[in-house]
Amino acid sequence: MTVTVEKDDHVRGSGPVTILVYGDYECPYTRALELVIMQLRRRDSDSFRYVYRYFPLREIHPHAEMAAEAAETVSALGGPDAFWRMHDALFADQYHLEAPDLEQQATATGVNMRAYLTAMAKHQSAARVERDVQSGIANGVEGTPSIFINGERYHGRRDEGSLREAIASYT
Repeated sequence: MTVTVEKDDHVRGSGPVTILVYGDYECPYTRALELVIMQLRRRDSDSFRYVYRYFPLREIHPHAEMAAEAAETVSALGGPDAFWRMHDALFADQYHLEAPDLEQQATATGVNMRAYLTAMAKHQSAARVERDVQSGIANGVEGTPSIFINGERYHGRRDEGSLREAIASYT
């Protein structure tokens, strides 16, 4: 089974290798991977593009779904740069994912807050989040983070050196 990147996926970078992650904003393991991805981007951002998809673990992370909707709402209102600012902020302050915290983080991205609050109240981004969840399920995702490199499931270690080697093996 190969996972393909969709035109409206959240993509950062443009390297020849694609790392696609199904993640959860409340998951400490996803946060740890985000830190590794950040290190890889700092050192060799031209070697890969990074794709993030939502996979909130609703049963164990009660704030993950709302955080995903907030990130997607910011994306819809402010575009890719706003999405990535929100995405990074959510992982930087993972223990503050209540509605007021999300509003504060959304404000910092520069989006129209009236539009943000209306969209969040109506759960306008819920379908987009669910699409990622269903995509993950279809691709065998059961937990987070789940990593795919160039469409193939990656089961290796999640440290910087191991991921660097994995990226190099695809170039």
